[in-house]
Amino acid sequence: MPEITKSVKFDNIAREWRCKWSADNDKASLNAAQQALEDVLADLSSVEGVNSVQRVVCGGCLDFKVVTKLTAAGFGEWEKAKFAPEEEFLAKLKGIKGIQAVETQTYTLEEVKMNKKDIKKAQEKKEKEAPKAEEKPAEDPAKKLKKVLKEGGKRGVEIEGAADMGGLQFFCTSVDEPEGDVDLLKKCVEAMNAKSDPNEEERKGGSGHIGKMVFSAGAEQLAVLAYVPEEKQPELVCEEWLEKVLSTQPGHKILSKAKDYCTGTIATNADKGVFPLKIREGLILEANNFLRKKGLFPEDDGDDDDECVFGDDDFPS
Repeated sequence: MPEITKSVKFDNIAREWRCKWSADNDKASLNAAQQALEDVLADLSSVEGVNSVQRVVCGGCLDFKVVTKLTAAGFGEWEKAKFAPEEEFLAKLKGIKGIQAVETQTYTLEEVKMNKKDIKKAQEKKEKEAPKAEEKPAEDPAKKLKKVLKEGGKRGVEIEGAADMGGLQFFCTSVDEPEGDVDLLKKCVEAMNAKSDPNEEERKGGSGHIGKMVFSAGAEQLAVLAYVPEEKQPELVCEEWLEKVLSTQPGHKILSKAKDYCTGTIATNADKGVFPLKIREGLILEANNFLRKKGLFPEDDGDDDDECVFGDDDFPS
């Protein structure tokens, strides 16, 4: 197979005849060029080795082109015959009023469209060779835990204050740092429940006497933890509370059960429109409504100042 470079090889050569036509007189020159082609088309199509004869007409740049494609061997023989009927055709074009820039050009012309089998191979190769997206380096576990505990400790003080002002026994909210990790969420809630040290410059925790349901959204799931302190367990079953809330969404799981702490998750499901951030606030409402039915949460009297549904926006960062 002839080649121009090692990667650019060819089996076919094309001879192009071209000119510019005029739109004057209702495109008379274009009609005349077409007639000139038809006059030589039988002879051109009969040339040994011809694979195709194509006509190109552009109404924008006013091109008229005839492209004759031959095998490399056939082209050599045609070249010896001076590309007949080229001379006849070009002479006719030059005699047409409105026709300009009559030219010829020779180039290789190859069909490079892939079949379905080759397309599949090329796509598989591309996928294998494609550079993998740079993964975000995992955060140092110790630093991550420190952030989780700090958020939990701070949120615990806020919950204690909000509960004292509103007379709340239970509190439903969300946290950010665990990012959907159930183990980190439990650490965060434990920090909320830790006893406050009055000698510390910045108080932390202090809300262990308040029952809670805490939500943490991640990319793959929404982590949920229910906490019921010992003195409130006769009034509320921790597992029952969590199950009621999670059961409102598909793809939920109960991961751990105890009288004080229960955990579960709801998996992200794009097909069903389940996204952790999207469903989180609705589940906080669901958790509060369950408490209301048991008489463990203040009834909504319609006064916005007494609103008791809490999410991230209810606490300053």
